[in-house]
Amino acid sequence: MMQKPSERGLPVDLTGLRISEGDFSRFSQLIYDVCGIKMPPHKRSMLEARLRKRLRFLGLSSYEAYRDFLFSHDGMVEELINMIDVVTTNKTDFFREPRHFDFMIETVLPVLIPATGAGIDRPLRLWSAGCSTGEEPYTIAMFLEEFRWNNKPLNYKIMGTDISTQVLEKAVQGIYHKDKIEPVPDAFRKKYLLKSRDKQSPQVRIIPEIRAKTRFQRLNFMDEGFNVSEPQDIIFCRNVIIYFDRQTQEKFLARLCRCLLPGGYLFMGHSETLSGMPLPLRQLAPAVYLKN
Repeated sequence: MMQKPSERGLPVDLTGLRISEGDFSRFSQLIYDVCGIKMPPHKRSMLEARLRKRLRFLGLSSYEAYRDFLFSHDGMVEELINMIDVVTTNKTDFFREPRHFDFMIETVLPVLIPATGAGIDRPLRLWSAGCSTGEEPYTIAMFLEEFRWNNKPLNYKIMGTDISTQVLEKAVQGIYHKDKIEPVPDAFRKKYLLKSRDKQSPQVRIIPEIRAKTRFQRLNFMDEGFNVSEPQDIIFCRNVIIYFDRQTQEKFLARLCRCLLPGGYLFMGHSETLSGMPLPLRQLAPAVYLKN
């Protein structure tokens, strides 16, 4: 009977450990099957470095031992989600690609609100897909609050989803190091960020009013039945499909479009293209699409 990793002693040194070609193939296939991310051979060193964190945590001294545990029944239940947490890339910033937020406020909302009643007759629903530690949905909320102050009352709900439970825990807390808020303009900082009572603390927190309108949940885009509870008016899905192959991109985006209301808007990353894909979308601006 296999001894559980938690019962092992911590290894002294993991330096120089390598994943065998066979194990790399098994790990990469599992990662592709579970979350759609391709792991080509040139990323082998990156995978070794990221899985090394799990070896240390579990007290395992080899990738072979980790493989045996991961592919066991207990491993699929207890460890798979942790493995996905460490291998997924979670790069995000406040005010990333800021022209998108300006376009949302200046072009999208003045059309969407009178046409659908979103934000007035019912909540305006926005989804940050692949939200990581929450900077994007909180940035969206700041802009919506500015729109609300400068126009009229706006009722909105923001949903942030990610496959990584670790980043979602940080997103829910809404606490960030002061270095992370450098892109946030001073006027926004004064309105939407709270300094710690400890003047020596380098951390700030999103104000409760915004946190209350933003909810987070785990969602795996590769789940066959993935859906959201309510169709969305606006979806931000930026720099997500760059990790997928073409077939996975098309399959995922078709599902994403089903979660978007007719007349809704999709914001993609500027390095991503939907050219040639059979999707019910019309491009309005760079990386901005309208659902027909």
